[in-house]
Amino acid sequence: MIAGARGLYLAIVSLAGSITLFVFSVLSIAFILLGIGVFTTPAVLTAVRKFANLRRVQAGEWSDVHIPAPYRKRPAGPRSGVTGQVERCSLMLKDPATWRDLQWLLVDMTAGFVVVIFAPALVLYPVYGWVLALGVWKPIYNAGGGEWYGFIHVNSQMAANGAAALGTALGVLALFVNPAVVRGHFLLARTLLAPTASMRERELAQRVDRLEETRHDAVDSSAAELRRIERDLHDGAQARLVAMGMDLGTIEALVEKDPAKAKEMIAKARQNSGEALTELRDLVRGIHPPVLAERGLGDAVKALALRLPVATDVDVDLPGRAEEPVEAAAYFAVSETLTNAVKYAEADRIWVDVHHEQGMLRIAVTDNGKGGAAMGAGSGLSGIERRLGTFDGVLAVSSPVGGPTMVTMEIPCELS
Repeated sequence: MIAGARGLYLAIVSLAGSITLFVFSVLSIAFILLGIGVFTTPAVLTAVRKFANLRRVQAGEWSDVHIPAPYRKRPAGPRSGVTGQVERCSLMLKDPATWRDLQWLLVDMTAGFVVVIFAPALVLYPVYGWVLALGVWKPIYNAGGGEWYGFIHVNSQMAANGAAALGTALGVLALFVNPAVVRGHFLLARTLLAPTASMRERELAQRVDRLEETRHDAVDSSAAELRRIERDLHDGAQARLVAMGMDLGTIEALVEKDPAKAKEMIAKARQNSGEALTELRDLVRGIHPPVLAERGLGDAVKALALRLPVATDVDVDLPGRAEEPVEAAAYFAVSETLTNAVKYAEADRIWVDVHHEQGMLRIAVTDNGKGGAAMGAGSGLSGIERRLGTFDGVLAVSSPVGGPTMVTMEIPCELS
């Protein structure tokens, strides 16, 4: 029954939705020559992609048919106004996945509909056999009708009972066939909605280029981090330790001549040693926080939230731990995002969600600040994106003017 209901839904949506979106898409693309289509085409094609993505989700949830989305990613920081609209329209039309979506709409409204309509038919048609057996065959026969149910000519109660028996058999058959019918519909959709070999090769080449670029960024970041550590050691703890050594030499000379002065300098040396130890601890904490090493990403993010001057809710659902480099990258990405929310967004509440599903570590940081955050060269968000890119991770930012701002991070990884 569930497969039959799903089949009926898919039949209606395949016919009505695909026809409507295909007609709108063709008209909108044709109107590009008039200038109108430049503004309508991105909106229509976005609706087509949402429609196709919904079918992808249903294929996975209903029939365990995995259909990846092959769409090209839009570049960060697109221009606004007419120029940005023209650029967006051009990028969508140059994407091969757009034209495969339109081909799929044609197949979905024809072959896809024909395939999936069998699922509700195998549920509803048996009901008609029982309706005939309950006496409906008589007025039809008396009116001169020659009603047929399948291969049975229903002209008597005996024949009507045979129709009910055939209907029952078809109903039992539907229990086994309908899931396969629905799966067949999704398999047909996958032939056009899934990326082709050439598209996968292009995507792989793009990922290799991106990983190579982020690897160079990681090397540069590591070099800059080493220089920062050296500078902090030289200007901070090292200077204090040198001063403390000089004080100890002076104390050694004064311990017999001026015990009071020596005692005063011992107290100063003790203070310098404590401050040097504090600076070293802060430096080590900046390299790799102890709570991250000892208790994992979830507790480390909670510890970050406790130190913020803004009310912060943290929701963590991690059944295990990722590799140390991934945890460190995620931790510092969250740390910088929270700092931006407090420093620039003027938020008074922040929400952090950390969870892992389908081989992906997903982190969302949302604040109710003034919004307006954008990706761009030299921005903190670009630095976070480069950090995540080292692990083939991605960063998405939604920050309309007036807020709220949501920064979403995804890193592919497995938990242990």
